[in-house]
Amino acid sequence: MASPPWEKLPPEIAAAILHKLGAVEILTTAQKVCPTWRRVSLEPSMWRCIKMEHSRATGRLYDLKKMCRHAVDLSRGQLTDITIHSFCTNDLLLYISQRSIQLSRLCLQDCHDIGGDALTAALKNLPLLEELHLQNSSFDVKAIETVGRYCPLLKSFKLNSDVFDPEEACDLEALAIAENMHGLRHLELYGNKMTNVGLKAILEGCPNLESLDLRRSINVDLVGDLERLCLQRIKDLKLPHNYTRRYPWDTHYDMFCIWADVSDSEDDFFADGDSASDCDDDYFPLNVLLFYD
Repeated sequence: MASPPWEKLPPEIAAAILHKLGAVEILTTAQKVCPTWRRVSLEPSMWRCIKMEHSRATGRLYDLKKMCRHAVDLSRGQLTDITIHSFCTNDLLLYISQRSIQLSRLCLQDCHDIGGDALTAALKNLPLLEELHLQNSSFDVKAIETVGRYCPLLKSFKLNSDVFDPEEACDLEALAIAENMHGLRHLELYGNKMTNVGLKAILEGCPNLESLDLRRSINVDLVGDLERLCLQRIKDLKLPHNYTRRYPWDTHYDMFCIWADVSDSEDDFFADGDSASDCDDDYFPLNVLLFYD
């Protein structure tokens, strides 16, 4: 019997197809379609960009932290861009940083389980970091100082929050940014507590700024000379009361952009108490060992 056409696809075409699939498809079906697709899915170049999002379905069924570790392992040090939504922990972040010396972009969204000390320790392992985006995730002045010392190539920094007290003003973060991130070109401080004092410090300490997002940073009062300075200096300026239809990070990824190897079986990633026993055996063509945390 003739081989199916997808088995004869050139590796670069197979890679393009896999890049368009989500994690579930890769783990349960795609890499088992044929030997060619499996070989392609194991190439480190497939794992230079990793995007992982927790959802009701994936969070209940799969151990996302274990998936992420497999993805990092598969990259074999070639990982340059990672986005994690809602499930990153201290241990996972350190695991990533210790194995990803080439990482240039790190985005953590709604990762409330990460402490400041762990984030600081991880950043010390990322000397090539150019973009650091944190949204509703823990970050303190010490971590900002660490970025300035250990991440000299940083060009883009986002520190966004949708939880703020309009009566609470604080310039500590803004002052730390001004003192430690002199090479910034893009800065996003959505929902920050800073005042005009912090903003002035940033304008003085970050002379290369091209874009600045101050939306919902309502303690900033842009009037007079400060407003004129911002308009003259910043090419792309979003003011505190500019309209926001939704939070700027409220986007929907593909369930996963690029994913982990299922070195054994997708059962490896099922959360405790779940299994793949109800799935058709055609989706499990390999002889595998199952394991759980």
